[in-house]
Amino acid sequence: MSILFELRYPTKWYTKLFTAVVAVIFFAGLATLAIAGFLVYRIVKPNRTSSEINLQSFPGRPDAVQFDVPVPAGHREGWFFPGFRGAPTIILCHGYESSRGELLTLVSALQDHQYNVFVFDFVGHGGNAGTTSFGYRETPELKAAMDAIAQRGDVDPNSFGVWGHNMGAYVATRQAEGDKRVRALVLDSVFDRPEQMVKVEVGKTGLGGFPFMARAAELSFDWLNYEHHQDPPLSARLSVLAGVPKLFLQPADEHELGDSTRQLFTKSPEPRELVVLAHGNYVSLPEEEKRSYENRVVSFFLLHLPPSTKASR
Repeated sequence: MSILFELRYPTKWYTKLFTAVVAVIFFAGLATLAIAGFLVYRIVKPNRTSSEINLQSFPGRPDAVQFDVPVPAGHREGWFFPGFRGAPTIILCHGYESSRGELLTLVSALQDHQYNVFVFDFVGHGGNAGTTSFGYRETPELKAAMDAIAQRGDVDPNSFGVWGHNMGAYVATRQAEGDKRVRALVLDSVFDRPEQMVKVEVGKTGLGGFPFMARAAELSFDWLNYEHHQDPPLSARLSVLAGVPKLFLQPADEHELGDSTRQLFTKSPEPRELVVLAHGNYVSLPEEEKRSYENRVVSFFLLHLPPSTKASR
């Protein structure tokens, strides 16, 4: 009883010090959780930039393709750029805080080699409302897009290549692990778990160095996406991609994403390639580096998924 009384009504110096330390830790913890929650809210609601083009006059004769997505239920529109009739379709999955409109030069590079190419915006990006989950809810969106394209009569319905950057790379890999229609992958700055992108974005705010801030943000993100708490990381099922050509692009200027890209490459089955890039994020590259990047991506698809023949898996 005397111990409890002393803790409640401290009279000795060491009891007062202990009580003060506990109070500081408690309120610091509350402040960390509050700040982390605010950061996560800002992170999962990125600034949206809607891209529109005149489909009638835009080079490449694109078509608007409408499709529905299941979670969250909604309507999507993508742009289909036709190539060789019956050729594979390359789907480009943009990264976090990007959009389909920023990938049009890569679209042109692929279409020039007779590929069918499709681009669309994920939830919370472009003209789409909502919040991003860094891949959890975006993966069904990619599947819905593939299903819509496969219904066309001018494509090979069982032959897709997918390019993706960070969030888009996670989505591409996750979909490929359960869909044999994906026959080639280009994965730029891919991460193993969506929580890793939260850590990356917290670090960009300058608050990642504060004790437990990044971890508190990850916990907040996990709470928002609790229905996916049992989803395995990408690395748990990479073995099913044996036989699927994979090009991993590791950014030298993004430590966290660079490390995760290399780790996933190491765990990935053959065939696989790893290329280290001086700079990550295709859409922000200077023109010369962007052309080199496009040539590398096009060459990979030409080698492993040529537009004039059907691949097998």
